[in-house]
Amino acid sequence: MRDDQPHEEAPPVAAIEWSLEIGSDADIVMARTRVRQLATGLKFSPGEIAIVATAVSELARNLVAYATDGRIVLRPVQNGTRRGLVVVAEDRGPGIADLPMAIRDGFSTAGGLGLGLPGVQRLMDEFEIESEVGRGTRVTARKWIP
Repeated sequence: MRDDQPHEEAPPVAAIEWSLEIGSDADIVMARTRVRQLATGLKFSPGEIAIVATAVSELARNLVAYATDGRIVLRPVQNGTRRGLVVVAEDRGPGIADLPMAIRDGFSTAGGLGLGLPGVQRLMDEFEIESEVGRGTRVTARKWIP
């Protein structure tokens, strides 16, 4: 682009919210890319960016494996002087019958290592999960800039 041509300003990071439908491995990659972009714009450290990307990858992988109509929502969050990132993974899947069991290390209904949800809980600063059998699940996780 030449300097004398008009160009559109990128929106400020605080104005960005991404909602991504997750249904395939390619969507998982896109979610990781988007969260890295957002976390970089928010000035997370490279280590914190890797942590958030890992959490988003685990949540997106669960959507592909267990859910229907799943999506990841990424948005900046501010609480007083604290700034960070909120990640919401929600679906209209089968739901989770035993939430306490689902967030224990080693529990898996798909034969995996059972580290997905417990791992996300450890990686993020705040973690909430709601689920109703037959209706779906919503995970909300926040990471604050240290």
